[in-house]
Amino acid sequence: MLEYRRPKRIRKYETLFIIHPDRVEERQEVLDRIQRLVEEHDGGVLKVDEWGMRKLAYPIEKKKQGYYILVEFYGNADLPPRLEQFFRIDERVIRFIVVKLEDRYRPEEEEIAAEAA
Repeated sequence: MLEYRRPKRIRKYETLFIIHPDRVEERQEVLDRIQRLVEEHDGGVLKVDEWGMRKLAYPIEKKKQGYYILVEFYGNADLPPRLEQFFRIDERVIRFIVVKLEDRYRPEEEEIAAEAA
């Protein structure tokens, strides 16, 4: 008997994470690892926005500042848990959040719209 499998749906996400202020020089390594994780799960990075060093709302690990980075990406539903696991393990990241922006995302439609503009 054939089993019906739903095709994996591509979704659009963004993550905002804060790098420890003493480890800012290692931010490119963190971004490279995120890029690899996203690509391993059939996704792609759309935008990386480095906000820079900012004051934290409350002290974290006795630090009052952190380096903020916002990354917009797309991928399958199994990608955010993998990304969150990486953030939890990596001691350079002191806070993070991953948010789903669109439930159904088609990268090719966005490319066509960008070409038309």
